[in-house]
Amino acid sequence: MKVLAVLYDGGKAAQEEPRLLGTVENKLGIESWLKELGHEFIVTSDKEGPNSVFQKEIVDTDVLITTPFHPGYMTAELFEKAKNLKLCLTAGVGSDHIDLAAANKKGIMVAEVSGSNVVSVAEHAVMSMLLLVRNFVPAHEQIQKGGWNVADVARGAFDLENKVIGTIGAGRIGQRILQRVTPFNPKELLYFDYAPLPEHAAHTINARRVEKLEDFVAQCDIVTVNCPLHDGTRGLINKELLKHFKKGAWIVNTARGAICDRHAIKEALASGQISGYAGDVWDVQPSAPDHPWRTMKNPLGGGNGMVPHYSGTTLDAQIRYAVGTKDILQRWLEGKDQEAQNVIVDHGEYATKSYGIHERK
Repeated sequence: MKVLAVLYDGGKAAQEEPRLLGTVENKLGIESWLKELGHEFIVTSDKEGPNSVFQKEIVDTDVLITTPFHPGYMTAELFEKAKNLKLCLTAGVGSDHIDLAAANKKGIMVAEVSGSNVVSVAEHAVMSMLLLVRNFVPAHEQIQKGGWNVADVARGAFDLENKVIGTIGAGRIGQRILQRVTPFNPKELLYFDYAPLPEHAAHTINARRVEKLEDFVAQCDIVTVNCPLHDGTRGLINKELLKHFKKGAWIVNTARGAICDRHAIKEALASGQISGYAGDVWDVQPSAPDHPWRTMKNPLGGGNGMVPHYSGTTLDAQIRYAVGTKDILQRWLEGKDQEAQNVIVDHGEYATKSYGIHERK
C-alpha cells in the first residue's frame, strides 16, 4: 500500500523539537510503524501545482494524509486522477480542503481526528479576544519601536467584563470558549446555531440562543466564529452582514478563513465598523504575502490579531492528532470500525449530520 502525507516544513525547529509531529521532518511519528508493515510512505510539503510532489504521487496513492495547517487541496479533478485512493485522513480537525461530494461520488472514506484540537483552539480564541479588547498588539509594537505613549494605546483598550460575547457555532469549541470567558463576568453570553443546545448544556454555560444571525451580531460586542466551512457558511460574514454588527465590535475567527469575506473584513476594520479582527485561519493557506489581513488596521492603528494557522497544532494537540491518525489508519488497515465521530463521509454518504452551523470538533 502507498501512503502519501502532505505536512508542513518544520526546519530547524522540528529537528530540535521531536514533538512537532505534524512536520515533514517528524512524519506524525508513524514512519517506522508503516515501513515495518511493508507499506510505502511518502511525506512532502510540496503541494501546489501539477508538478508538485502531491499531485504527481496522488495518482497511485491508496491513503492520503494531510493537515488543516498546510492542506493538500483534494479537488474533484484530483479525485479523478487518483485511481487507487481509498481513504483521505485529516491529521487534525476540518476536512474542507477535500471535495466531499467528489469523495462520496468515488466512495472514498474521509476521516479526521475529532476533538484533537478542542482545548487548544478554545484557549487561542480567548487569548485573541483579550489581545483585541485590551489593544495589546499596538501597545507591544510601540514598545518594540522605543516609544512610550500610554494615551495612544489606552484610547482603544477596554475590559472584557460587562461585554456581550457570542459564538457562531455552539459545538464543543464554541461551548468551551463561553465557559472560559465566564470568570471575566461578561454582561451576557449568546450563541447562534441552527439547532438549540440540549437544555443541560445551555444551562451549564448559561447562554441564550438568538435564532436570527442579524439579531445575534447586533447584540454582541465580541463574536467568535466556531462553525465548519461548507456551502452554507462560505462568506457568511460578508459586507451586508457586517452592517448589522454593533459598531466597534470585535471578531475572532479560529474556524475557517473563508467564512469571512477578506475584503469586507478589511473595509469594516478600516472604517471602524468593527474595532478588531483576530484569528489564525486564512481563506487560502499559506496566505500570500500581500493578503490584506496581514496589514489591515482600524482607524486607531490597531485591531489586527492575525497569526499563522497554529491554534490547533500546539505540542499537546500534535500528540493527540498524531495518535488519532495512527488509530484511524490502523483500524482501516485491519478492517475494523472507526470511531463514529471521526468519520465524515463513507460508502458514498455523509456520516455526520453536523454539517450545519455546528462545528465538528
